[in-house]
Amino acid sequence: MVAIVLEDLLLELGCRVVGTVARVETALASVAARNFDVAILDVNLKGESSYPIADALERENMPFLFVTGYGSGAVPGKYRKCAILQKPFKKSELAEMLLAVLS
Repeated sequence: MVAIVLEDLLLELGCRVVGTVARVETALASVAARNFDVAILDVNLKGESSYPIADALERENMPFLFVTGYGSGAVPGKYRKCAILQKPFKKSELAEMLLAVLS
């Protein structure tokens, strides 16, 4: 449900959504394909941590941000320097965070 709302917000902001991925393995394949400009990672993907995806994105120097309902304090220290958007969020907050990670 969150992914659908996020896609709608991104479309309203003028973004083109190239895909939604619910599994770490599939996301890692997408990183290797490099067919997107920025990734938005939910910290929890059906019980799996998205941190391996963040690590792959960092190695490829690709921009990303985390979204989480747990708060930034729940994110391990290594990732607290990354952009973190707290759920629930407003469209304006998403737009601001996207601009920040893309600049």
